[in-house]
Parts: sequence; structure tokens; C-alpha cells
Amino acid sequence: MAKKILNIVIYMMIFVIIIWLLYSIIQKKVTGEKYTNLFGYTILEVVTGSMSGTLEIGDGVIVQLTSDIKEEDIIVYKKEESLITHRLIKMEENTLITKGDANNVQDDPITKDVVIGKVIFVIPNIHFWKKVIIVIFIVLICMFFMIQQLRNRRNPLKEE
Repeated sequence: MAKKILNIVIYMMIFVIIIWLLYSIIQKKVTGEKYTNLFGYTILEVVTGSMSGTLEIGDGVIVQLTSDIKEEDIIVYKKEESLITHRLIKMEENTLITKGDANNVQDDPITKDVVIGKVIFVIPNIHFWKKVIIVIFIVLICMFFMIQQLRNRRNPLKEE
């Protein structure tokens, strides 16, 4: 009985991950956005050194999709085809001034309507952890199916 429950749990985990991946792909295609909205949050990867010292290349950021921002928040905003993650240094009504912590000059002013949200958590070196999780997930799936095959060979006539 415990083996059946474990099987169900593993199948459900695989199912949820597949559904989440499909949801992400479809949502990006339909909305044309470069990020996925999952319950008001998204995860992005830092790809430049403009926030070096605070955010490093390869770090991940969990972004709350909100327009509720204040000075000194690290925000994500759209600029042409890119997403920029910089610190909000000045707010004047609808005009915002941002600057990368490692940059010497301020960015061009933006408006609140291009803001995606604010960074609420940093995952150091997410690039590495994505690879580790993928490898662990693949190994676990392979082990699960190998165990299933071994069980079926030992008891070929046993009904589940």
C-alpha cells in the first residue's frame, strides 16, 4: 500500500512539473512577455553586471509583479525588448529614475507603466542550481522507472 502511495506521489510531482512548464510556455507565447506570472510572482536570471555587488551575473531574482514600489527598491522594468533590473533611486509622480548599483550614471527616466515589479528575494547562482535540479530530477525519474521495471520482472503475474 505504501508503494502505491509513493508511486502516486511521484507521478503527481511529474504531472505538476509538466503542467507548470506547459503553462509557462503557453503563457509566454500568448502574452508575448519574457516572464511568467505564477500567482503574482516570477523568477528571472541576472544576465549583466550592472547591479554587481548586490546582484551578480547568474543570480536569480524572485519578482513580485506589482506597481507598489518605493525609492531604494530594486525593480524590474521593460525597456524595448529587454527586462532591466535596477534600483529605483528617485520617484516624482509618474516619472522614475533608476540606476544600476555598479553603474556610474543614472538610467533614462521611465514611467510607472513599464514597471513589472520589485525584487523580493535573491537566489545566488541560480544558473548552477537549475542544472543541479534538472540532473537530480532526471536521475530520480530514471531510478523510479528502473525500480518499476525490476519489480515487474520479479513479479510478472502479480496484479497491482
